Amino acid sequence: MSVDLRSLRFCTSGGAPLPVPLVEQYTREKGIRFKQGFGMTEFGPGLFALAPEDAIRKAGSIGRPNFYIDARIVDSDNHPLGPHQVGELVLKGPSLASGYFNNAAAWADVIDNEGWFHTGDLARHDEEWYFFIVDRLKDMFISGGENVYPAEIEAVLYRYPVVFQCTMVGVPDAKWGEVGKAYVVLKPEHTATTEDVLAYLGGQLAKYKIPRYVEFVAALPISAAGKVLRRALRER
Repeated sequence: MSVDLRSLRFCTSGGAPLPVPLVEQYTREKGIRFKQGFGMTEFGPGLFALAPEDAIRKAGSIGRPNFYIDARIVDSDNHPLGPHQVGELVLKGPSLASGYFNNAAAWADVIDNEGWFHTGDLARHDEEWYFFIVDRLKDMFISGGENVYPAEIEAVLYRYPVVFQCTMVGVPDAKWGEVGKAYVVLKPEHTATTEDVLAYLGGQLAKYKIPRYVEFVAALPISAAGKVLRRALRER
């Protein structure tokens, strides 16, 4: 953090959820408003934006929909949900792609009868129409009948001072169906045990959300776009 960033008015992050502690660190140490944005290949050029003045007040939010983008949150029956209810983010607008190249069937799977594009992202919005990504629908797992969102646990882990990077996946379990396994990269010259991590999480999360296993790794598998490859971890 030795780089002089005083010439910047703000920074924007996209591609993956932005840890709130990182937003706070940039503000505290650099005086830079570091905010989240959101886009996807099927829409261009961007979908949501958070105003710089909201970088701290709405830390963790992707902001509000951009011009000409309609957005809503729906349940599994495609019914709209209200504030603070988690469901799938669906979108509509003139910047939507015309389809997937040579794959009409895949495109038909993500467009409903009303023309809404189903993103596969679990999200919620508040009373002020600020949206928050909760997780990818395919990354959520069910443990003992309860929905567990890995991104929620990761957000808590990132507040643990010794954690540099982390992620969590669901793994099979004979009793609960699936349980969580956390992969943790520690900051240089820092140490922690599995018991330390679980004790930290135990004070902040419901018991069913706490991972059963913790594995410390030197690095996480990262895609070219900078996203953690959970699939590679599940296949281990």
